Amino acid sequence: MTSNIHNNVVLAIYILTFLTGMPSNLLAFYAFLLKVRQKPTPVDILLFNLTISDLVLLIFLPMKMKEAASGMQWTLPQFLCPLTSFCYYSSIYISTFFLTAVSVERYLGVAYPIKYKMNRKPEYALIASFFFWFIACAHCSIVYIVQYTIPTNTTINTTTGTSQCYDDFSDEQLKVLLPVRLEMCLFLFVVPFIITLYCYINFVKILTCLPNIKAQRKQRAIGLAVVTLCNFIICFSPYNISHVVGYIQHKSPDWRVYALLLSTFNATLDPIIFYFTSNAVRRTFINCFSSVLKKLHTVVPCYRLCLSLNEMEKKREDQSST
Repeated sequence: MTSNIHNNVVLAIYILTFLTGMPSNLLAFYAFLLKVRQKPTPVDILLFNLTISDLVLLIFLPMKMKEAASGMQWTLPQFLCPLTSFCYYSSIYISTFFLTAVSVERYLGVAYPIKYKMNRKPEYALIASFFFWFIACAHCSIVYIVQYTIPTNTTINTTTGTSQCYDDFSDEQLKVLLPVRLEMCLFLFVVPFIITLYCYINFVKILTCLPNIKAQRKQRAIGLAVVTLCNFIICFSPYNISHVVGYIQHKSPDWRVYALLLSTFNATLDPIIFYFTSNAVRRTFINCFSSVLKKLHTVVPCYRLCLSLNEMEKKREDQSST
């Protein structure tokens, strides 16, 4: 009974993340794709890569849904098990890198505006993006190392043809895996989180002290900082804390699966960050939402509200460009 409840909770969260994250990330992907094909800024490139990272997680999420629906047994072809785990975990740490990079970009833009504007080149963002993808994927290749080069406890049920995917580890596997997880926690989470915290605290502090900055921009800056830090604390910290606990206890903690579930919510929160950061994404979201409501003739008040929001957004963009 408890096992069924556990599986249903996992499945429900996966479905909720997919249904909320996929549409919003596809809209953001479309908006950023148009931007990067024209004249992208460094932050456009960073956010575009962050969107791709979220979409990678969401594309492989149905396989995790299938696993949860099958009682946490892997019934899909075996080669998809390490591939799904690799993409799933890589996406988590790629997201931390790009969220940190956006915080640095925002901070430098207000702390050293003239110097940063002179050296603000999209090429630097491209190089940083390649570096982030490489580092995260290189670390998460431990999935393949543990799966194929070290003796495992996992056995395939000859009757059902099922097995557990990247879960039932042998002592030999844990000797390799637990120290790597601890290192990933320190260098792929703690360091980026400290940098992000420093950048956004100073970013908001500087921006709120500037008299010529409009209140709406200050509110968006505070919203960006709050959502990003909540993303780190709610989505990423429990999962990385499980690495530390696992290293101390010499085993994966039982609650690690729930901590990992919170990490999937990152794909839902990131579009909110896109909304606060990019005019193009805000415009795309509002236009799409108003178009949907336009077809729902019975929801006239909501449609008018969206039209007014759209008009207000255009006025703000016109004022900021003048």
